[in-house]
Amino acid sequence: MGVTSTHLKVPAGEREACLGPEGSVAHVTRVVRMIQGRWKLPILFRLYADPSLRTSQLRRDMAGISQKMLTQHLRELEADRLIERTDFGEKPLRVEYRLSDRGKQLLPVLIAARSFSLDHG
Repeated sequence: MGVTSTHLKVPAGEREACLGPEGSVAHVTRVVRMIQGRWKLPILFRLYADPSLRTSQLRRDMAGISQKMLTQHLRELEADRLIERTDFGEKPLRVEYRLSDRGKQLLPVLIAARSFSLDHG
């Protein structure tokens, strides 16, 4: 094989910065977990395109998603503070979702990932 792992070339004092519990790998892994799931990226990009959407509109725009899965992903994205939920306290129930400031900060990273994919596809 002959290929060495690049993290072994990091000076001993700096290895912790890459591989430790607060290192780069841990932080990137946390972000990947936030967006992991079949529907999370489509939800984020859809909310990027329209500043505020109701659950029913999100479901109509994403053919094939069940109400259960949409609700689960919306709750996870809200728990990770990537989206915000506004309940208007009306009957019938009226709830809207939008990207949070944190979610808006993530979008350039996702767009860069798209560009990387196009350049290296």
